[in-house]
Amino acid sequence: MASTYESFNLRITPEKFYIEALDDGAEDVLAIDRVSTETTLTVRREIPASAETRPICGLMGTIRLVAGMYLVVITKKKKVGDLLGHAVWKAVDFDIVSYKKTILHLTDNQMQDNKAFLSMINNVLHTDGFYFATDYDLTHTLQRLANTSPEFQEMSLLERADQRFVWNGHLLREFIAQPELHKFVFPVVHGFITMKSGCINGKVFDWIIISRRSCFRAGVRYYVRGIDSEGHPANYVETEQIVQYNSAKASFVQTRGSIPLYWSQRPNLKYKPKPQISKTVNHLDGFQRHFDSQIILYGRQVILNLINQKGSEQPLELAFDKMVTGLGNGMIKYIAFDFHKECSRMRWHRLHILVDMVAEMQDEFGYFLVDADGKEMMTQEGTFRSNCMDCLDRTNVIQSMLAQRSLQSQLRRMGILHVGQQIEEQADFGKMFKNAWADNADACAKQYAGTGALKTDFTRTGKRTQLGLLMDGWNSMIRYYKNNFSDGFRQDSIDLFLGNYAVDEADWATPLRDTKDWKFLTLPIVMVVAFSMCIICLLMAGETWTETLAYILFWGTASVVTGGLILFNGLDFVDAPKLVQKEKLD
Repeated sequence: MASTYESFNLRITPEKFYIEALDDGAEDVLAIDRVSTETTLTVRREIPASAETRPICGLMGTIRLVAGMYLVVITKKKKVGDLLGHAVWKAVDFDIVSYKKTILHLTDNQMQDNKAFLSMINNVLHTDGFYFATDYDLTHTLQRLANTSPEFQEMSLLERADQRFVWNGHLLREFIAQPELHKFVFPVVHGFITMKSGCINGKVFDWIIISRRSCFRAGVRYYVRGIDSEGHPANYVETEQIVQYNSAKASFVQTRGSIPLYWSQRPNLKYKPKPQISKTVNHLDGFQRHFDSQIILYGRQVILNLINQKGSEQPLELAFDKMVTGLGNGMIKYIAFDFHKECSRMRWHRLHILVDMVAEMQDEFGYFLVDADGKEMMTQEGTFRSNCMDCLDRTNVIQSMLAQRSLQSQLRRMGILHVGQQIEEQADFGKMFKNAWADNADACAKQYAGTGALKTDFTRTGKRTQLGLLMDGWNSMIRYYKNNFSDGFRQDSIDLFLGNYAVDEADWATPLRDTKDWKFLTLPIVMVVAFSMCIICLLMAGETWTETLAYILFWGTASVVTGGLILFNGLDFVDAPKLVQKEKLD
């Protein structure tokens, strides 16, 4: 089994970084020249005694910013649990160390830009949800790992990883070309992992959720929608539910991803911007590429489209249906289910209509199952690809219900549940199951939309509550603020971290200094002044009521007109990404 070193010291001298492996019997040391940036293998005796020592948990990689190269290291980790006997870790804290000993060679503007780029890298690193293992391949499902060649087994973790889920792939680009260095680096996935121990009928088993976020077309809620020309959809997540019991193991995989068409929904200060479907590109190419790759990876596809079938979401539903029909691929089935309409007025029991509708297909797809002797008993022949607009709240509710149905069958097959017993009847495990899926929803939502998920009261308790509605309102307000006034920075951070934008030291001008036009400052000031004057006129009445009314009408009209102008020019007031110009859609 491929593995990397587990623990390290970072030894620092003015000329070099030395990354020293501390594993038993390890003599290897990774040396990085701070001037030439050359990376080589050496041995422990080559490290000068005067070198400063810092314990580190791993190496994320290196990145070039305005001031030159930086080393990104994991300084703190927390154990999540054991997967098939292999420790899985969550990276909790990081450090970014400059190759250069000083940044005095930079101009003031360059220093500001470098500081902004560093804060972007820190922004991504401190978005909760980075996980790694040093002796297990977290990027692949159990079924994919079970069907590999001997050559694959001999490959390093870095070489064999599924590139869709390697979030430090760009940071490790210097290391990939040098196989002798692969023992020092490991792929880091982003998403959510939880490992729980369950007990039903006195039988103890391990139950695990792994959500792997794709680093292709990664980004934030309103700035990254639809697909790209390679067929990669926005907010694509592969979620695997695993059960381990007495050496037997089972796995059920689902996927989620943005509606695979060319569409956008740029923030413009409105609460819910209208989605725009591109009229100038051929949607079929990217659409077909996406589903071709999904069929190769997962087999048959059942699309569960949960968006509204009326209002602003309707054109997307009609276009999605038309594309599937036009493709005419017997491996793809399309099911549209208007989640909000069906569950309106708190009728959440109606979700079982959809679960019952797909029950036969879910039974046909099955799941991956290996018995205690290592014999493969069953493979999963297809996946459910769920989506709503964001692929967060509605999607997670449905995924948790399908996962529970699969788990019910797995636990019976393993002899944990007796015939006729239901998971819902197992109070302790049922509560743990619901909370873990709600935690998964919150993690995915924070990474894409900036807040916890909506509708998690249903996932946690099995029913919709008034408090849950209030919490959804609060989260929606925070989402509105972040999506309009801070997501441009978050999108730039992700693009920089993943290598979609590369900093050129020789380039004196970066796109960060984006000057706003007169409207950006003038209109809000005028609106605040006009609104303040309107309040003052209300509190300090004039000599006659007609005089007071005239003042109130004048200042009130001024504030309303200015507010209208701000909304009309909403695109000029939101925090838009500066580094990568996303495709402009009509």
